[in-house]
Amino acid sequence: MGRVIRGQRKGKGGIFKSRTFHRKGAAQHRSLDFAERKGYLKGVVKNIIHDPGRGAPLAEVQFRDPYRFRVKKELFIAAEGMYSGQFVYCGKKAQLSVGNVLPVSVLPEGTIICNVENKTGDRGAFARTSGNYATLINHDTDKGKSRIKLPSGAKKVISSNARAMIGIVAGGGRIDKPMLKAGNAYWKYKAKRNAWPRVRGVAMNPVDHPHGGGNHQHIGHASTVRRDAPPGQKVGLIAARRTGRITGGKKTVAHTQEQL
Repeated sequence: MGRVIRGQRKGKGGIFKSRTFHRKGAAQHRSLDFAERKGYLKGVVKNIIHDPGRGAPLAEVQFRDPYRFRVKKELFIAAEGMYSGQFVYCGKKAQLSVGNVLPVSVLPEGTIICNVENKTGDRGAFARTSGNYATLINHDTDKGKSRIKLPSGAKKVISSNARAMIGIVAGGGRIDKPMLKAGNAYWKYKAKRNAWPRVRGVAMNPVDHPHGGGNHQHIGHASTVRRDAPPGQKVGLIAARRTGRITGGKKTVAHTQEQL
C-alpha cells in the first residue's frame, strides 16, 4: 500500500482549499421574481471591477427594489461592451441588446448569449468564463424547451424560461498571451488555489503515485483506468472511450459554380 496520493488529498480540503478572501462575491443574475417574469426592471452599471481568481470582469449593477423602498446591488458577469453608467434591463419584455438579461424563449434563433441558466431561476450556469458564449440553436415551443450550443461544442436542451445575458463574456483573448515566465503562473494560481506547480506522476517514486518509479520516466502500463477503480489507483485516462490524437477534422469543400 502506497501513500495517499495527491488526488485523494484534494478531497479533504486543507492546503487545497480555494483562496476566496479577496473575491468580490458570487456573480449571478437577479433572483427571479414577478417583475422579471412578466415585465422588466431597469438597472444601472455602477462600476466594472476585477475579481481575483477570475478571468472575466464583473459589473456592479444597481436596481431599485420593486417591492420595498431600497436599492439592491447585484454582481453580474460583464458582457463585452458593457460600461459604467450603462442602463441594463432584466425581464421578459426587455430589449434585445448587449448586457440585457432575458428568458431564452423570447430570443431569436442564432442569438449569442452568456451566463445561461441550466434550471430556471438558478441565476446562471453556462458560458461564464472570459471570451466565452453560447449560441441559441432553436426552440421547441410545444415542449417549452430550447436547444443551445455550449462553448465546448456540445448541444444542450434547457427550459425556454431559463434566462441568459445577451452578448459574449468580456475579457476574451486572455489565453492568447503567453505566460512567458514561471512567476506569472505563480501569481495567477496564488489567487485561485494550490494547483501549481504540478509534479508529473512519472517523476515520482512508486510510493507516491501509480505512475512512479522505474529506470526511465515511463508509466509501465496502460494509462487508461476503469471507472470504478478505487481512489489512489484512479489516475490517468479515466474510463477513456478512445485515446491518441484526434485526427480527421471537418473538411471544408470549396464548391464551384458547376457543383452548385
